[in-house]
Amino acid sequence: MKFFRIALSIGLISLSSLAFAQSTATPIAPTEAQKSYDILKSLAGTWLGTVKTDPSQLEFDGNTIQTTIHVTSSGNAIVHEMKATGSTLGDISIFDKDEDRLMLTHFCDAANRPRFVGKLSPDGKTLEFDFLDVAGGTKYGYLQHVVFTIIDAEHHTEDWTYLAPGGKSVKGHMDLRLLK
Repeated sequence: MKFFRIALSIGLISLSSLAFAQSTATPIAPTEAQKSYDILKSLAGTWLGTVKTDPSQLEFDGNTIQTTIHVTSSGNAIVHEMKATGSTLGDISIFDKDEDRLMLTHFCDAANRPRFVGKLSPDGKTLEFDFLDVAGGTKYGYLQHVVFTIIDAEHHTEDWTYLAPGGKSVKGHMDLRLLK
């Protein structure tokens, strides 16, 4: 019995020493993917703004757009839903982390799903998403590039570049403000 008490005491002292060592250890710096993901999470809310296209697409230019961003799946995914006001059409994008990469999958109304890998600018204000691949057909074109620029906590812009059939690029710029 005496041996058991001594062994238990030594075990408890060892565990408390380990716990103390872990609590005083230098914290691991978050990865670029985690920093980028946290920036996107900070955009959760409903945003309203206008659309400008280049070259001009009369059916879109000047339209009011509503974007809703929310965190879901126990914090493992961010949903970005975009709709022109007065329209039932809209696109959904999902942001998530794939190990050390920030990923964007866009569920397009062109019936495809392009994927992108995100990169944070050195100043932490711009998230740029480079095209990785596309699932589904490209007959009606596909999204090719996405950029989020954070102005402040209540203002950001989004630039979406779409490759239309025939190889023509169309850029959509959305200037969005947080609804209160």
